[in-house]
Amino acid sequence: MKKNLSFLLVLFALPLMVCAKNQTNPNPGTYKLIVEGFDWGPAVSRLVLSMEQPLEDPKAADFEIFISRSSSLGEIPEPARNGKRSVVTTYPSDAEGNRSEEGKFLTLVLAVSPNNPIMSSMQYLRMGNRASNVWIDYQVTVLHAKSGLVWNQSNGILQEDLKEFDLSGKFTHQNTTLTYGAFAPKNVAGKAPLIIWLHGGGEGGTDPSIALLGNKAFNYASPEIQVLFGGAYVLVPQTPTFWMDSGQGMTRGQVNDIYNEAVFALIQDFVAKNPGIDPTRIYVGGCSNGGYISLKLIFEHPDYFAAGYISALAFNNEFVTDQMVQKIKNVPIWFVHAKDDMTTKPDETVVPLFDRLKKAGAKNVHFSYYDNVTDVTGLYGGEDFRYNGHWSWVYSHANTARLDLDGKPVMVDGKPVTIMEWVAAQRKKK
Repeated sequence: MKKNLSFLLVLFALPLMVCAKNQTNPNPGTYKLIVEGFDWGPAVSRLVLSMEQPLEDPKAADFEIFISRSSSLGEIPEPARNGKRSVVTTYPSDAEGNRSEEGKFLTLVLAVSPNNPIMSSMQYLRMGNRASNVWIDYQVTVLHAKSGLVWNQSNGILQEDLKEFDLSGKFTHQNTTLTYGAFAPKNVAGKAPLIIWLHGGGEGGTDPSIALLGNKAFNYASPEIQVLFGGAYVLVPQTPTFWMDSGQGMTRGQVNDIYNEAVFALIQDFVAKNPGIDPTRIYVGGCSNGGYISLKLIFEHPDYFAAGYISALAFNNEFVTDQMVQKIKNVPIWFVHAKDDMTTKPDETVVPLFDRLKKAGAKNVHFSYYDNVTDVTGLYGGEDFRYNGHWSWVYSHANTARLDLDGKPVMVDGKPVTIMEWVAAQRKKK
């Protein structure tokens, strides 16, 4: 408490000190948050400041930024409640942060990194008997030392990565309602495939932006991945709780969940309402909880999906019968997992299941098995930076998985491919 009080005293004293120094008392300005998705989740990467008059030669070092993070849904850990942000550079812009020669706004580009929670407007909170990612109240105070100007009034949030997604999807099957986000490709000649992503246990709720930005799932709509498919629809269903919900606790396959019928009905409804989808190229993937429900859907409907791509599988092998293995052995599937995953332990899930599939004669099943989950961008240490071992979906979203369990490249038509190149090449027989 003493630490928080000291921070607040500094937070409120600094604007007064700056204003006194400049003998001004400006009206507080407004700011807009620009939230960007990264491998580890969303971060506030830019601030767009409203400007009554342009600042003369604004430099990054002239700004101080103080952050306060709170939520009415739960208590944020003390080290993640308050802090400061660093400015990398500034530029004149329009209201959405687009650079312009004489903009009425000034955009501050902020430093981001994967191990500083102060940077994120999302928080993983425990609420009742479960935990989930939620958007929080992210308050900013910006001080400009030379002018004494202060910005501390929010005028909105821009989730730039979701601009082309429709986040209003809602579907009810019997008594179960699911929300979803969807992306439709433009200028596609002929029918286009459908990429389905099923989120992890922390992204449930009724706001599909969380399912897309809780990790980097929106990247399936990126130009880099879309070009591999010649354009593809992207569907991201969201459960109100978690996919492994049995109605009386959590299932790892020992009993049925309460959502697989509803999500499959949602998929069928989406395909029916979008006649531009190629029914022979429907792909389903997910991570952790979403890996469970992806495999469950493949077990229940092995003739419907052209391929599966599953990270951090949470379906326990002990609950997979030999009959279930036989049902799916001809479905192309690419598994991704890390050896140090202590949440969905590979020796209890994917390792024995992959072995059983291969022994059953599966010819198009692959398994990228990593020692750890590391920084694929190279910006934060590369192989020397380690994420939580459960986060193997990083390799799927970034489309960097390329090696099979034997360490050799996965091949299509004699050429080595990445995981999404491989997915794009799969087609169900008519």
